[in-house]
Amino acid sequence: MTEAPRDRPLRRGWTTGACATAAVRAAFEALATNGQPPDPVEIALPSGRRVAFALAEFTRDDGFARAGVVKDAGDDPDVTHGALIRATVRRAAPGAGVTFKAGEGVGTITRPGLPLPPGEPAINPVPRQMMRQTIEEAGRKLGVGADAEIEISIPGGEELAKHTLNGRLGIVGGLSILGTTGIVTPFSCAAWIDSIHRGVDVARAGGLTHVAGTTGSTSEAAVRKLYDLPEAALIEMGDFVGGFLKYLRAHPVERVTIGGGFAKMTKLAQGRLDLHSKRSSVDLAQLSETARGAGADAETASRVKHANSALDALLIARAEGVDLAAPVAHGAWRTAAKALGSAHIALEIVVFDREGRLLAQTPIGKVGDA
Repeated sequence: MTEAPRDRPLRRGWTTGACATAAVRAAFEALATNGQPPDPVEIALPSGRRVAFALAEFTRDDGFARAGVVKDAGDDPDVTHGALIRATVRRAAPGAGVTFKAGEGVGTITRPGLPLPPGEPAINPVPRQMMRQTIEEAGRKLGVGADAEIEISIPGGEELAKHTLNGRLGIVGGLSILGTTGIVTPFSCAAWIDSIHRGVDVARAGGLTHVAGTTGSTSEAAVRKLYDLPEAALIEMGDFVGGFLKYLRAHPVERVTIGGGFAKMTKLAQGRLDLHSKRSSVDLAQLSETARGAGADAETASRVKHANSALDALLIARAEGVDLAAPVAHGAWRTAAKALGSAHIALEIVVFDREGRLLAQTPIGKVGDA
């Protein structure tokens, strides 16, 4: 997918939940009338706004109808952009209501702590409600009961799910059907942050008392080696340390480790809670002052200030016998502790180099006592 032109606003898209709801509405109407589905098919979003979707496929046979909608994520770099979201709707006994099944490429929940219990298809509560409501609306319009079995599938979804956090959350076999508004806001990263929150929920539900948020695969492997934590305790927060810490403030655990490379932990030390390179950068002048506080002479501090990167600054300081990683770790602790607020959580920061070697580690300190 190409980048959006910079001379126009970023185009919004549709969630998998909205696409699945549209496919359900089309299949249900065709099944109820034994005819053709509406195309385009109109649904209501949770806000009440009505939107229409074109169908990509339709099949009807005895007892079921199947419709598909291709997901358009707008200008968001969503892994499911262009995926076919397919709904197969079958008749159900009068009074049975609406039930849900996971078809090809849609995951099944296997761990507690998520909004739905283990064994359920990974179709989140808001999309389920959207589907129920659209079937009830169609039933009233057509004079039929709103009783149906809904099976959602995403061809190729199991492979796509490897690029998401579903496996870490205990969602196996495919993707989740997501969305709270029906609309995808480009680069909002809402799905990733939601996955971070669900990771914390799963860890808490599993009785884990120590969780680690890491910025990438290298720091995750290093933390795992340091503490031998189970997979459910390892939260891949990426650049969203703020989203991770603020959720923990309201949903605490006993102990939290934040692990990352030197550059990202320097950003955290300098007060940044979004560590993405497009949204924050290392302040080398501030890092130079940190070097002075760690014992660097004026010449070394000047070289740090004019370094090419945070890594270059680290190497300059190291060559002069100045430990720059330790004060960065302590600064990162202070920023993280502030984000955690008054929650009595034992917090530590660990800083690694690009090979996963430990550069610095703070003592474990209770945030609420700081």
